[in-house]
Amino acid sequence: MTGVVDAMVVDVQCVFQGLEGVAKDYHTELITTNERMRITGARHIQFEEHNADENAREIIKLAIDNFTKRRGEIYIPQHKSPLVAGFSHEYIRYMLGGRFRASFRPLNDAIISGRIQGVAAIVGCNNPRTVHDENIMYLVRELIKKDVLVVMTGCAAIGAAKHGYMQPEMMEHAGPGLREICEAVGIPPVLHLGSCVDNSRILTILTEIVEEGGLGEDISDLPAIGLAPEWYSEKALTIAVYAVASGASVIFGGVGSPVGSSEEVTRLITEGWEEKFGARFDFISKKEDILAAVLDHIQKKRKALGIDKKQERILFDMEMRRELRV
Repeated sequence: MTGVVDAMVVDVQCVFQGLEGVAKDYHTELITTNERMRITGARHIQFEEHNADENAREIIKLAIDNFTKRRGEIYIPQHKSPLVAGFSHEYIRYMLGGRFRASFRPLNDAIISGRIQGVAAIVGCNNPRTVHDENIMYLVRELIKKDVLVVMTGCAAIGAAKHGYMQPEMMEHAGPGLREICEAVGIPPVLHLGSCVDNSRILTILTEIVEEGGLGEDISDLPAIGLAPEWYSEKALTIAVYAVASGASVIFGGVGSPVGSSEEVTRLITEGWEEKFGARFDFISKKEDILAAVLDHIQKKRKALGIDKKQERILFDMEMRRELRV
């Protein structure tokens, strides 16, 4: 709708087929690249790994040729915000320990000491039945105030970036414990972990935390939870299921449960899965109730680990250091 998009390429993503109708009202060339994602009326250029360079050149040539077809008023909004994006488990480990001592140990210690209460992953789409970004931003703001580190992917991450929450300057809005860690490491209180299909990075990070030690023996032991406050896509449901099966509880918000009419299915994905995987799948509509459930979940996990009491920070003298070496 800006009038400057000469070509748009979609793969296997949660894109409505109605996008083709919108593109026709402008000059944009809509291109699909996967046999399973054909859209009627769109141009199809099948992506082949052995022919990727040629595929890319063909698409770029189409966009260049389409530039001359721009028509009407060009409108580019002036509102913008910088962001720090693209964190991964490898880079987080590096930032916490440097090149020679890269480790998740500082993060684990911060959680154990209570400076960081836990981790919340806020992911998923926006939903036309809710005010755009409202639930997402409410939870981001409130959670970092409560010393909960927030990691994000996909459309939810874009929402936080638009509001300026993915830059280190936003650490001033975080609670004192989380802010202390962010200032020491030099990271924002809200970490961008990639697109909607990069949610596996979150599970990788949780696995690294467990392997580092001191916070249980399984992902289900961690004071961590996943949230999709404005979901709409079946893909989001599928991602949530594999997260729960891995031991990470998930809450969906904004709209009602698609299985709410079945008491048995609801019991299965909550109590049943919690018994089997140590994690559950809940649907909670109101953002305030989601926040309360997240904080309650984190505190229950901290209590089970025996780290629910705030620990005093101790300055070790040389004798105490020698005992540690023994």
